Order: sequence, then structure tokens, then C-alpha cells
Amino acid sequence: MLYEEKQIETIPVGPLGLIPLRSCTALGKKVDEWLVDWRRERESEHKSTIHFAEYQRDTYILGSRTPRFGSGEGKGESLESVRGDDLYIMVDVCNYNETYSLNGLKNHMSPDDHYQDLKRIIAAAAGKARRINVIMPFLYESRQHKRTGRESLDCAAMLQELTAMGVENIITFDAHDPRVQNAIPLKGFETVQPIYQFIKHLLKHEKDLQIDSDHMMIISPDEGATGRAIYFANVMGLDMGMFYKRRDYTRVINGRNPIVAHEFLGANVEGKDVVIIDDMISSGESMLDTAKELKRRGARKVFVCTTFGLFTNGLKKFDEYYENGYIDRILTTNLVYQTPELLAKPWYIDVDMSKYIALIIDNLNHDSSLNELLNPTGRINRLLEKYRSGERD
Repeated sequence: MLYEEKQIETIPVGPLGLIPLRSCTALGKKVDEWLVDWRRERESEHKSTIHFAEYQRDTYILGSRTPRFGSGEGKGESLESVRGDDLYIMVDVCNYNETYSLNGLKNHMSPDDHYQDLKRIIAAAAGKARRINVIMPFLYESRQHKRTGRESLDCAAMLQELTAMGVENIITFDAHDPRVQNAIPLKGFETVQPIYQFIKHLLKHEKDLQIDSDHMMIISPDEGATGRAIYFANVMGLDMGMFYKRRDYTRVINGRNPIVAHEFLGANVEGKDVVIIDDMISSGESMLDTAKELKRRGARKVFVCTTFGLFTNGLKKFDEYYENGYIDRILTTNLVYQTPELLAKPWYIDVDMSKYIALIIDNLNHDSSLNELLNPTGRINRLLEKYRSGERD
């Protein structure tokens, strides 16, 4: 359905320009399609005025390149004029599928490489754009957000570097710790929660859920995800439980202290459908241990909802747990690179975020409030009412 209900009440900040870096090409094309459709259908008596120049276009994507020299060094190129544009640059720092040549060797791009390409494209705009906004779904270095010893504060340094280059707004999703925005208190920083999209896709694929505190429960796999779980549980009217990870701090294995046991805090889960909510699946070890423990305690179905599915240790263990009945569904978004193998798995649900990103861009371009988009409680309640009444897609 087209976004026809939006009324034009403000003029655009400038002509809209979308620059998805090659790490974000597929998602950028989907976002562009939403924007083109909405603006073609949108009616306004002012659209023919000079303030709305280039408002309707066949595409908002502006040509750009980030080529590499044989030595591995790179540069950013803008292939179209960006003068006066309201630019939205999209980057997926987790896309390891992109490669480049270094002295004849094929290298896979790391988050560092993607971040450097982002800075190159910003530099290529050379201060000519009206405004520069960065959409970075997985916030670069967000796991290194606080100092616990004599170590670097990479995420804060990155935010300050981007704003020093002229970036006005940074849009990210489910930041590991939103307090990192304190590094840039005078600039726009939004961390968006995809809770509505998770609920929408889960209800679309599961037709026999009873959404009440007697039959369903939200689970936080550790203390770090408690805030997300509390919000999820409150908007759905459910109880919440959490696991506490007891670690062995005398040993370090694969760069971290191994988990000795998962201690559960919460009501009885026997016979209930449970939803585990977190920001990411990295190796997935902790999430799988949580799912297995919930099944051991008698949970009926186990669903896992995480914003970013990195699956750094592959998918074999997830297949094994699915076959053994420890997990029923895993939902992650298309905000980071997804392998064709992952998309084909029977236990996987792909949560498309392109429409949501397009809504954010459209509102920002008009300098409209994002409050309704960032606080989707009303939309979630309407969705749950439809599901309970039997109106299911």
C-alpha cells in the first residue's frame, strides 16, 4: 500500500538524494522504490513550485563509486551533482561479501573498509550538499562503546569524526548502547527499534498464537537486553523473564570469558510460547543456550527476534537446534548482509526494513517529526487487535 495518507505540510530541506554504498545496494534500491511510488502518488497544490524542484523523479539514487588502486588504497567519487541536495548515505559496515583487490589478492571488506568508503563519499561531496545524513543500520564499533580499562573509545570517536566532516543526522538501528550519542550532543542521532516489524512478521507467519500473559512470554537472554524486553513485553501486555549469564572470569576463550551457567529469573514458562529479544546474533552460542534452557523448562515454542543476524560461526548449529526442536523461528532484519543460504532456511524469517527506512527519509526530508515512527505503540496495538479478531493477512 502506498503511503498516500501523508500530507505535505512543509517544504523539503532540499532535493532528495540517496547514495547507497555498494555494501547497501540491494536495500538502497528497495528504499528508492518506496520513495518514488509515494512521491508520484502524493497530491499537493504546491508541487509545481520552485520549492519542490525535482520532487518527483524516476529514481533518487545518485551515482557514486569507491574504486581501489592496485595497492589497496581507495577514493570516493560522486558521479552526479549534489549541490543543494539533502543527501542520505547508506552503509552496511557488516557486509563481508564485498571484496577488493590488493596486490592481486582478493580481500573481503571489513567494517573498517566500509567506514573509510563512507568518509570518502562524504569528502567527495566537498561541502556542496545542503545537508548530509548517514544511515548506518549497524553502528560502526558500537560494541566498543565504553572504556573498562586503558582502551580506545572507537564508537564515540567515529561519531565525532563524522559530525566534524559535516554530517547533521546519524540514523542507526538498535544501538548496542544508545548512550553513546552523548559523544555528539548537538547533532541528530536516532536509534530506531524494529519492534513493530518483528511483531508484524511473527504474526504473519504464526497463525495459532494466543497473545496474553497466560500463553506467551518475552525473554531477555542477558541483563544487557532487559530494556528491549521490557518495552516489547509492555506493548504486548505480556510478562517478562531474563537470564543471568554466570561467567568464568579466570579464563578467556575466543576473546571472552566463557559462560558457566544461565540462571533464569522469571515466572514459569511451561506450556508458553516465548520470544527471545536481543540486538544481534553474533556466533549465536548464547542465544542457542537460552533457547535450549527454555525448552528444558517446558516452553511450547521458542522464537528468536534480533535486529542483526551476523551468524559469524555459520548456520550448522542453528540447523541442529531446529531439527532437535529447540528453536522454532528466528527473525532478523535485512539491515545487514544476508547470505542466500540463510534466506533459504525453513526456520528463518526475513524482516524487511526498507519501507521503514523510506518513511524516516521522507519525514526527515520534509523536516517532519519522527515521533510516531520511533514510538509505534499505537500501530502495534492495532496490529494485535486485528490478529486477535481473526483479521490476518
